[in-house]
Amino acid sequence: MTTLWVVLAGLLVAALLGVALVFSRLRALSGHIGSFSASLRLRTDDVAGGPWSSGFGVYRADRLVWWRARSLWPAPKHEWLRDDLVVTGRVPLDQAGQPDHYLVQCRYREMVFDLSMSRDAYSGLASWIEAAPPNIRHYVV
Repeated sequence: MTTLWVVLAGLLVAALLGVALVFSRLRALSGHIGSFSASLRLRTDDVAGGPWSSGFGVYRADRLVWWRARSLWPAPKHEWLRDDLVVTGRVPLDQAGQPDHYLVQCRYREMVFDLSMSRDAYSGLASWIEAAPPNIRHYVV
């Protein structure tokens, strides 16, 4: 019986440690300068595809990285070079019950995806893309 309690206590400590790591990671990601909350949905052939995944985008000098919110993986899930990232459209989500949010349609090379973000986050994304060096050929819609 004592061994069972030790095992259960160990599992409880491991679970609490896992929860603490997730919250610590979320706090660290959301505290980065240039970070913003954005949900991601991959698309296939311009048709809305899979489920939404919540996460955080972080601007780097030459790329946008996206981290899953519910993960302990130490690397970003996606990285999009600014040179190849194109915003193909945006849809206000006011009628969908999300005032001050946009559905931002994007293309990166052969990858097509949607980002759901606040208007402020979209303004930051558009500014970041437009602030690219002059050799960038893409424009924001």
